[in-house]
Amino acid sequence: MPKAIDPVAFQLGPLSVHWYGIILGTAALVGLLLALREAKRVGMDPETIMDVVMYAVPAAIIGARIYYVIFRWNEYYSSHPAEIIAVWHGGIAIHGALIASILTAYIYSRIKKVSFWRLADVVAPSLIIGQAIGRWGNFMNQEAHGGPVSLEFLQSLHLPQFIIDQMYILDPLTNTYSYYHPTFLYESLWNLLGFILLITIRRIVRLRRGDLFLTYVVWYSIGRFFVEGLRTDSLMLTDTLRIAQVISLVLIAFALIMMMILRKTGYAAKRYGEE
Repeated sequence: MPKAIDPVAFQLGPLSVHWYGIILGTAALVGLLLALREAKRVGMDPETIMDVVMYAVPAAIIGARIYYVIFRWNEYYSSHPAEIIAVWHGGIAIHGALIASILTAYIYSRIKKVSFWRLADVVAPSLIIGQAIGRWGNFMNQEAHGGPVSLEFLQSLHLPQFIIDQMYILDPLTNTYSYYHPTFLYESLWNLLGFILLITIRRIVRLRRGDLFLTYVVWYSIGRFFVEGLRTDSLMLTDTLRIAQVISLVLIAFALIMMMILRKTGYAAKRYGEE
């Protein structure tokens, strides 16, 4: 039987340090360093990025967990309230993190009187590369996977053996092992392509203010909509409606409409990075 990777990276006395937390921390650090570098390049005070991150990261973690718990309250957390704070067991929703962090950044920009859209453009590539890295935390926890597939199917994708082995997962309902779609990988690769797209177009296209961030929203939402359709652990709005797919469609519509609004109202008169 293939051996799964231990989700605990190492022990510090009684404290278990999980791969999930290490990977999420790495994702946040990589995103921060990229945002600081880009802020300096376009003439934005890097302290602005540091200030936003100081507030937005805790807000994102709390928002991601609250979002997940709300939609699984009746199913699980109402009967296991002690698990609500057990983030290290997995169970956070990226849409909750995005909503909370973007709202925090908007409030910050209003208080400090800086352009929210300029700030959002600078951090957009950091967000999507952070998401690409963060999905590997789901891999370590053997979560966020799709439905059952054959070993031959996974081998046909020419995946490294350690990924194939980690996709051999116990179904707690049937107490049997099966291979599953590595949907974490599909989304991670989609986000990596999105990152390459964003850092390319910001250099070669004269983007208007807000365009880069809204392009990120559209790109991520398209990928999430299709990947979510393969997953078996989706948060559900009804018996047939997946919350993430509904939110993705709403975000795509919002981004396209906002692009038009920014142009009509003059907010997009300035180009990417301009003060």
